Amino acid sequence: MPTTAELAEKYIVEHPSIKDCLKYNVINYSRLARKISKELGIEKKSSDEAILVACRRYSLKLKKEQFYEEKVLKIMRNSELEIKNKIVVVIIDKKLYIENLLAIEKKIRRTADTFYAIEGNKVFTIILSEKYLPDLKKLFDKDILKISRNLAMVIIKSPEEMESTPGVIPYMHSLFGVYGVNIVETMSCWTDTIFVVAEDDIARVIKFLKV
Repeated sequence: MPTTAELAEKYIVEHPSIKDCLKYNVINYSRLARKISKELGIEKKSSDEAILVACRRYSLKLKKEQFYEEKVLKIMRNSELEIKNKIVVVIIDKKLYIENLLAIEKKIRRTADTFYAIEGNKVFTIILSEKYLPDLKKLFDKDILKISRNLAMVIIKSPEEMESTPGVIPYMHSLFGVYGVNIVETMSCWTDTIFVVAEDDIARVIKFLKV
């Protein structure tokens, strides 16, 4: 059975806003301890005291995170943004002929245009320029399960330091969540991080990614 301290730490981890307040030391520890003990159903003086100690200890752990956060922000400031509009995402049944997929990829690659194929357990997710959608439909027809249009691709090109810096990609994802922008697809290739979002969200994305 977990100890009171372990329960308190788990509670903090599951509540990011409280975790952030602890990280920046802008929280009343006594009120926090009472809140946690009440929500966990362990309202006793001894529990409050144990939770209070656990909160203070956990805040010390977060100082290391704060150090990495500064490195993450530096990487973000030194990253470049590239936007590609008129993107579509197509979900295709995996029973298709792989030769057809390779054929259309070869055709698009010759023009140096956008094409990504992600292989899942039962489907392929294809990300490509809208102008090639008719070609894809010709080849796969009934094997197409879903088409998402009016999308844009956001490519974040970061310095090589991101490879050895914890928290860079989670930080990027958190920004989309904070600003209420849905990520349709996401992938990465070394120092490039790619997000596919609705074209209507592009202005907001550019604004919040300019750290």
